[in-house]
Amino acid sequence: MAVSYKDLGLVNTKEMFAKAMKGHYAIPAYNFNNMEQLQAIIQACVETESPVILQVSKGAREYANQTLLRYLAQGAVEYAKEISGGKGIPICLHLDHGPDFETCKSCIDMGFSSVMIDGSHLPYEQNIIETRKVVEYAHKFDVTVEGELGVLAGIEDDVKAEKHTYTRPEEVEDFVKRTGVDSLAIAIGTSHGAYKFKPGDDPKIRLDILAEIEKRIPGFPIVLHGSSSVPQDLVKIINENGGKLKDAIGIGEDQLRAAAKSAVCKINIDSDGRLAMTAAIRKVFNEKPEEFDPRKYLGPARTALKELYKRKNIEVLGSAGHAYDK
Repeated sequence: MAVSYKDLGLVNTKEMFAKAMKGHYAIPAYNFNNMEQLQAIIQACVETESPVILQVSKGAREYANQTLLRYLAQGAVEYAKEISGGKGIPICLHLDHGPDFETCKSCIDMGFSSVMIDGSHLPYEQNIIETRKVVEYAHKFDVTVEGELGVLAGIEDDVKAEKHTYTRPEEVEDFVKRTGVDSLAIAIGTSHGAYKFKPGDDPKIRLDILAEIEKRIPGFPIVLHGSSSVPQDLVKIINENGGKLKDAIGIGEDQLRAAAKSAVCKINIDSDGRLAMTAAIRKVFNEKPEEFDPRKYLGPARTALKELYKRKNIEVLGSAGHAYDK
């Protein structure tokens, strides 16, 4: 039996994005697979008074079970109210990189308030057909849809690409018009995973392409995937405590902040969270090898993740303090 996201206390991205574009900040889109990650995200966003998009990938649905994820998201809404003194914060539950119509439909029926249909690997016309099909179904239930043009290199769960293909500005207007999507993920130099670039590289986001896209679809919500900065202090902690993360480099946070002040109103961050939790867990295991209580290593990991996301909201995305914007 289908359930509406509204019954779960969730919101879609329409109002979120409109406020973000007006306020020149980006909504954090944080992926989660388990309770500790979800607790950290909600704590960070309540403490910084930031709206948030909870992202679930295809891999997360398989790992955690989509029914449990739905109830975790519903619990997150109530948890946010509890720790904020009853106010809560705007929370969207979003499918990240939906591979096909059936996956998107399943998520919509399970109470997701937003879905992404990733047809970027398809020929252009087929991408339009597949995306339009999802839009037509989602909009019946007031669920928002994110499409994608261009291909990001790197690996994230089941999403893999060896080569980067920049979004072509001349295609965006036609794509948006013919599909009816509510937001558009573009490829302008970000990359999936922790191994985005090689030592000696000077990774740059193509802000010139972003500017051209903004000219062609003014006021339209733009999304950046693969936007983890891969903090080198976390890489160092992991490697000092038995890890082997060689040459893991990400996007500079100054570039992400610049993008967040533009039409980019959603920025996806996953790998940085994985690094923060792994660094904390490895440190506990190295310093206390006798420890076997999961709470004793997942607790510090949760705290590390919360602090990382609080800083992202304040210093990078600019979303802190905007949960209650009118």
